[in-house]
Amino acid sequence: MEAFKILPVLKKKLAFLSGGKDRRSGLILTIPLCTEQTSMEELSATLDYLLSIPSEKCKARGFTVIVDGRKSQWNIVKTVVLMLQNVIPAEVSLVCVVKPDEFWDKKVTHFCFWKEKDRLGFEVILVSANKLTRYIEPCQLTDEFGGSLVYDHLDWLNKRLVFEKFTKESTSLLDELTVINENEKGSQAEKDRSSESNSLPSFDPETVLQTGHELLSELQQRRFNGSEGGGGGGGTTWSPMDDELLAQPQVMKLLDSLREQYTKYQEVCRQRSKRSQLEEIQTKVMQVVNWLEGPGTEQLRTQWGIGDSIRASQALQQKHEEIESQHSEWFAVYVELNQQIAALLSAGDEEDLMELKGLQQQLSDVCYRQASQLEFRQNVLQSAHEFHMTAQDLSQQLDGLLGMLCADVAPADGAAIQQTLKHLEEKLKSVEGALQSLREKGQALLDQMSTQTSFSYGKDVNIENKDNIDHIHGVMEDMQLRKQRCEDMVDVRRLKMLQMVQLFKCEEDASQAVEWLGELLDALLKTHIRLGDDSQETKVLLEKHKKFVDVAQSTYDYGRQLLQATVVLCQSLRCTTRSSGDTLPRLNRVWKQFTVTSDERQHRLEMASAFHTAAEKILRESPELAELMVDVEAYEEVETVGKGLLDRLTVPVIFPDGSEQFFGSPGDMASSAESIRERMKLVEEKRFLQEEAQQRLDEEALEAEPRES
Repeated sequence: MEAFKILPVLKKKLAFLSGGKDRRSGLILTIPLCTEQTSMEELSATLDYLLSIPSEKCKARGFTVIVDGRKSQWNIVKTVVLMLQNVIPAEVSLVCVVKPDEFWDKKVTHFCFWKEKDRLGFEVILVSANKLTRYIEPCQLTDEFGGSLVYDHLDWLNKRLVFEKFTKESTSLLDELTVINENEKGSQAEKDRSSESNSLPSFDPETVLQTGHELLSELQQRRFNGSEGGGGGGGTTWSPMDDELLAQPQVMKLLDSLREQYTKYQEVCRQRSKRSQLEEIQTKVMQVVNWLEGPGTEQLRTQWGIGDSIRASQALQQKHEEIESQHSEWFAVYVELNQQIAALLSAGDEEDLMELKGLQQQLSDVCYRQASQLEFRQNVLQSAHEFHMTAQDLSQQLDGLLGMLCADVAPADGAAIQQTLKHLEEKLKSVEGALQSLREKGQALLDQMSTQTSFSYGKDVNIENKDNIDHIHGVMEDMQLRKQRCEDMVDVRRLKMLQMVQLFKCEEDASQAVEWLGELLDALLKTHIRLGDDSQETKVLLEKHKKFVDVAQSTYDYGRQLLQATVVLCQSLRCTTRSSGDTLPRLNRVWKQFTVTSDERQHRLEMASAFHTAAEKILRESPELAELMVDVEAYEEVETVGKGLLDRLTVPVIFPDGSEQFFGSPGDMASSAESIRERMKLVEEKRFLQEEAQQRLDEEALEAEPRES
């Protein structure tokens, strides 16, 4: 029977165990009757409950029952006493009926109980309250009977409820913990069934233990205070909760058993938690491994292309970033699992170490392999992107170079051609560098793809790289062919431009030859004016003139050759020169002017030479030899040549175009004419002397003839 089931009845205090004892150490059971009608059923229930509290040893010493009838009627008292026969006949040693002072007929009541003694099985005495101490010590009586024992029924009831609750919960908890702990010792299948069926006890062990410790502490404290208080009054409440009533050793035993089973249960929970954590880790590890080896690997396997352009490679890189993002979530789970496994390894049991290490190794191998595949794929895509960028840059350079080669060349001069050639060579050199870079990047990409590992662990999976390899080779071959075509066109353009440089050079040199010839003509007219003072000087001037004419002839011939070369170059270049049509007429015109002038100069020098020779022939004899006769023809020749030369000096050079030009200045011509006239005057004087001498000879001859006759 439990107190909470008859709690309303117990609160009525129909009977109670105060904790007091009689002289035989038997417990004192008090039944305080009141003026109101007492329910025998409730009293019986109360007595049944109270008598269930003491131990069998305590019951064996017997009970002393105090029936307080001072406020009740005799028939009720009698009924209660008779009830004791049915409720606790063997345990009752003495029944003390406390009677009122002025009621009940002593003789009748005494005779009645004496007559029923053998049938009742216990002694019943009527006693006044003040004489109750004859049978029971005052310290064992409560204050209503003049004793010093303090009793609080509600406090006792509350503590009794606590005790029963603890006893019930601890007993139930012990049974559950025992079952759980025993099941844990069984096979793994039993452990799993136990874990699945009921892995948690009905009550919180910590709460039950705390309740038990508080209860034990209360029991020990009350016992200590009660033993000190003894029979004195005014002490702390002495409730019937000593080791005889509530079995303090029972509480201690329950606590010890509970602590023992709870310690085992904690170990079981720890093992369960570890096993559950290990199973959870195994589950998560397999989730990570299955995803990485399944969908993750399939994603990478389907992404093997490198694209055929920058845009395509960028799209593949974006797709790869999405794949990496999905993998990052699983890698985060891997990091968390690795930390959990590391923590378990640091505090794990020997039996779990191998399994944990195996899980950690499996997880690390899969994650690192997958991470390597991701990194490898990223590197391939990056190399492919660089390859496509280099190919596009090279294609643009080749297009620009081809545009230059296809454009018409119309340079202004040789310097512009040289600049264009330099720019062309730089373009070609840049193309060569870009092509070399493309080859290097393409080869690096091919090397990467040739070392591509399997995407499936433990299996050989052929990655379809043939299209990628063909594409790379195709791009490089196409760029090589385009570059070769551009090189051929550059060679043709270079030859053409070099011919144009030669053409411009020839035209420039031809123009220079015209200028030089004009300068020679100008020098001939302005500085070649002396005719010499004698025949020797004139001969020297003639020699110089011939050399001068030879220089002019060489200059003219050089100009003609250059102009002929321009014609050939123009024919080769299939173009008409802008200046050859003007240069050739200018060259011919200047040359004709020079020829006329040089011929005139040659003729004048020849006349001057003849004049000086004839004059010198006449004048070389000294005047003392004037009698030496000279032919008249000689004098006439000198005079004729001299006059002709003087006349020649006054005549300008008439060019083929009708223009005229004099040699030197008028002063220069006058000086030359004066020199000729001086020489002619000397010759004339010589002639005059000769004529005088001839006349004298003639006169002498005439005079001599008569003399001879």
